[in-house]
Amino acid sequence: VSYALAFAERGASVVVNDLGGDIKGGGKSSAAADKVVEEIKAKGGKAVANYDSVEDGEKLIQTALDAFGRIVSFFPIPDLIHRVHLRGSFLVTRAAWNHMKNQKYGRIIMTTSAAGIYGNFGQANYSAAKLGLLGLANTLAIEGGKYNIHCNTIAPVAGSRLTETVMPPDLLENLKSEYVAPLVLWLTHEDCRDNGSLFERTKGAIMRHKNSHMSPEDVRDKWDKICDFYDADKISTIGESLQSLVSVLSQVESGEEIGANPTSSVASASGINPEAAVGQKLPPSQFSYSHTQCILYALGVGMSTTDQDSLRFLYENHEEFGCLPTFGVIISQNAMMDGGLSSVPGLNIDLTRVLHGEQYLELYKPLPTSGTLTSHTTIADVLDKGSGAVILLDVHAYNGDELICYNQYSIFVVGAGGFGGKRSSDKARPPVPPPQRAPDAVVIESTTRDQAALYRLSGDWNPLHIDPSFAAMGGFKEPILHGLCSFGFAARHVLKRYADNDPSRFKAIKVRFIKPVLPGQSLQTEMWKEGDRVHLQCKVKETGAVVLSGAYVDLHPASGTGGLQSELVFAEIGRRIKDMGAELVRKVNAVFGWEITKDGQSAAQWTIDLRTGSGSVHKGPYSGKVDVTFTVSDEDFIQVVQGKLNPQQAFFSGKLKIRGNIMLSQKLEVILKDPAKL
Repeated sequence: VSYALAFAERGASVVVNDLGGDIKGGGKSSAAADKVVEEIKAKGGKAVANYDSVEDGEKLIQTALDAFGRIVSFFPIPDLIHRVHLRGSFLVTRAAWNHMKNQKYGRIIMTTSAAGIYGNFGQANYSAAKLGLLGLANTLAIEGGKYNIHCNTIAPVAGSRLTETVMPPDLLENLKSEYVAPLVLWLTHEDCRDNGSLFERTKGAIMRHKNSHMSPEDVRDKWDKICDFYDADKISTIGESLQSLVSVLSQVESGEEIGANPTSSVASASGINPEAAVGQKLPPSQFSYSHTQCILYALGVGMSTTDQDSLRFLYENHEEFGCLPTFGVIISQNAMMDGGLSSVPGLNIDLTRVLHGEQYLELYKPLPTSGTLTSHTTIADVLDKGSGAVILLDVHAYNGDELICYNQYSIFVVGAGGFGGKRSSDKARPPVPPPQRAPDAVVIESTTRDQAALYRLSGDWNPLHIDPSFAAMGGFKEPILHGLCSFGFAARHVLKRYADNDPSRFKAIKVRFIKPVLPGQSLQTEMWKEGDRVHLQCKVKETGAVVLSGAYVDLHPASGTGGLQSELVFAEIGRRIKDMGAELVRKVNAVFGWEITKDGQSAAQWTIDLRTGSGSVHKGPYSGKVDVTFTVSDEDFIQVVQGKLNPQQAFFSGKLKIRGNIMLSQKLEVILKDPAKL
């Protein structure tokens, strides 16, 4: 309708075709077409109605010939899916084609959709029809070029009778088809030389401004900029396409000066002013909980009674009952999610465009299993990333006057960049890439189909994680798992693998969120141990997609070790013996004693028994006679097992002392292989 009115205003003679069916394709009425014709004529224009289905393309074209004597332009209005979108367009084009060839002039516009370009969940028939239109248009452009017949394709997102029931009113108001009409008018003008092009989105040029008219001449004058693909967005899903559009619309609606010199002022055209925001404090937020919430969270991040080691987090009467360390993000998330962020001076942001980019959590002591904690939130910094703004939130949680934990939320606000601010901050806890070697350990664990439904009970009620229709609007085929749920899974894997599930060993964790996980997919956590830091990367096993990157967990040394790094090595040796002890006993058949020193003093003794039963490792001396005894400093021991110090060189230099059957020491290679994993 908007196209018909726009062409009529420019003096075109218009055939208004509308079968007049309802949104399901049923029924027939002349009212819709007649209304548009009356409006055009009332303004002094020329128009005639046609009520045939576009499948009767000959009738539609004959209406134009009878009324005006020649073909000017046509725009099939959507009706039924394949018969109208694809076959109808083909039939109307075929009916007009020879007339255009004879008059050596024609301009054809096909209307495709992002659903056809990228695909969209639940729209297979519609997507196929819409992409078919693009193929048809491309061929018509080739065949019609020598006859001065140009055929281009547009993929607008516009409000209509078909979308008014699924789009919110404010979005519909900003997606009126009249905002697309200037592009259509320019593409059908005789001076426009484009042929065989698809128009959806590059960085382009913003033509529309609030309370101002947009004309085809505006489009013409900035055509080179509109068609410039330099620094184009690499959009791969319909959700990203809509997100990009909404980002610009929000700026238009707020009356911002889009496209201004980004360095012209630190006070942002996007509503962000770092000078006003940084240092601002949000109102304190309280979080009360009992052991029930601790257990519910543990279940939400994948713990199960099928693993006996998990009972200490699932059973309140367990002698070592404790709270998972990553529950610390739940304690403080209300401070971020209660809406106070939008009230901060200098942060005029749309919370619907906020994404969780990174997370850092540090514990100063193990979390209590119940209580009331108070979180204090400060805007630590605001960064300009061009396509968006990053807000760093520092949240400190206290139990009375005692500091329990610290969170840093890195929040990305889509479309809020370009205010001339700095791109990095010394206040940010940066992600750290893993070492350039194969992972030292890999843990694979499946999520359940109900994982998101369970996790959300810990307090993240975003319908994106439970409502299929809401997820589809975001471009996802089904609800997605919370990023902080994947975060919890990965932290659990590290805690079990390198800290014997002891929450007191947990110091801090940092992650960057990359891509979502679907409930039911398997998480693959890859780990690299470097001293007390365990680097990690988390993937979806089924697809190989990285979901957490630049991540690490910092651990405290095991209690009672006086900071001995060797404690962790013997714990790893113990796990290896537990997995393959019987085989090791057959191959080795010996008992090894270890004396670890620190600062020249004996610090710990260990026994590795690969002679009895299925083997064992324990702290302390052996009750009988050992075959070989090694004495080495904690530091040199770590260098040896990591392959950084050759054992023979250590022996000859006096760093490694051996008593007993020295030849048996060669058999230790069996349990010390893959040194990097130690």
